[in-house]
Amino acid sequence: MPSFKDHFSNHATLYRDARPLPPADWFAWLAGQAPDLALAWDAGCGNGQASIGLAAHFDRVVATDPSMTQITQAIAHPAIDYRVEPAERSSLAEASASLVCVSQALHWFDLDAFHAEVRRVARPRALLAVSAYGNCSVDRVVDAVERTLYADTLGGDWPSERALVDSGYRELPFPFEPVPTPSFAMHARWNLAQFVAYLRSWSATQRYMKRTGADPVQAAMPLLAAAWGDPDQARTVRWPFFTRVGRIA
Repeated sequence: MPSFKDHFSNHATLYRDARPLPPADWFAWLAGQAPDLALAWDAGCGNGQASIGLAAHFDRVVATDPSMTQITQAIAHPAIDYRVEPAERSSLAEASASLVCVSQALHWFDLDAFHAEVRRVARPRALLAVSAYGNCSVDRVVDAVERTLYADTLGGDWPSERALVDSGYRELPFPFEPVPTPSFAMHARWNLAQFVAYLRSWSATQRYMKRTGADPVQAAMPLLAAAWGDPDQARTVRWPFFTRVGRIA
């Protein structure tokens, strides 16, 4: 199995503080579909953004990520057991998880190995719930500046797996019984500084900075600030939120 592609450990604190949280009602809905609420596994948990959402509903959450740095920066919660291990080889017991959740991470996995691990740890009728969010939107003027940064300035610095996110994971195999799923809205209320921190948390931004020694977000700031207006004004930032849910026999 190839070693994991680590695009976030070098800026784990920024990633933790700047990334949006998945919709709370997504986790509530999943809790209502799971066979019980004993244990949820958050695979590829990063800093625990989704782990916290699961902990609001499940008795225990095991949250795993192969990056020690990400786990060290994870959001603490008494119900969450963080472990440094890959999604393809977890330490969970057989038939122990009522829900397996993957948030913004499936595109990094060895899918055949991960699907086998899901079958091993899943309880009867457990769920695999996968989610991801695409590129953000604020309004037409801000979006024009952000799209130039995203596609033109940083286009060559995005990992190839980013295309799988932009397509909503439609091209990835999902060999489980599909569960009809409602749509969920993902949004945050941010001022300009918070939005800029999010742009800097992108893996492509960090790769560009390492490659060139220049900050592409800072270069875009005059246009971005003009588009945003009052920097202290909170604006609504929205993301398309993609989900796939399957029942494990």
